[in-house]
Amino acid sequence: MPERSDTVAFIAAETFASFYEEVREQVYTIVGPLSTEQLWRNPYVYGNSVGHLLLHLTGNLNHYIGARIAGTGYVRNRPLEFTDASRPPKEDVLAAFDRTIDMVAATIRKQTAEDWAALYSDPTTPHDGNRFSVIQRMAAHAYHHVGQMIYLAKELQKG
Repeated sequence: MPERSDTVAFIAAETFASFYEEVREQVYTIVGPLSTEQLWRNPYVYGNSVGHLLLHLTGNLNHYIGARIAGTGYVRNRPLEFTDASRPPKEDVLAAFDRTIDMVAATIRKQTAEDWAALYSDPTTPHDGNRFSVIQRMAAHAYHHVGQMIYLAKELQKG
């Protein structure tokens, strides 16, 4: 029988990895009906387009989980996530997001009991002192932006 800490580590890994994969499914449900043009259109004078939110989630997860935990070497350009004017095709944006979610889920599934408690340090998340904390915070962050995407997509599909 596995030790309790191994069981808890497995449950945490499967729960979080599955959650991020569920976020991907939700993003596909939201973005699926949108054209590339709609993906980049913002129906409001404030905030972001669905496309820029996807770039932001991709950059966020690649930085906090990819670079900082998985050691991918990813270098983030956060301002560009919100200002990129190149407007790549929807399929390209989703493919990058897919690769990121695959990396996140694989990284999370590799975490041992010791890994979950491993020190985590990033100046932009001073309250995240361990891997569990940052993975949980990024899950909440992702879901926050999924909510924004739902609202934006509904507005874009009205007309």
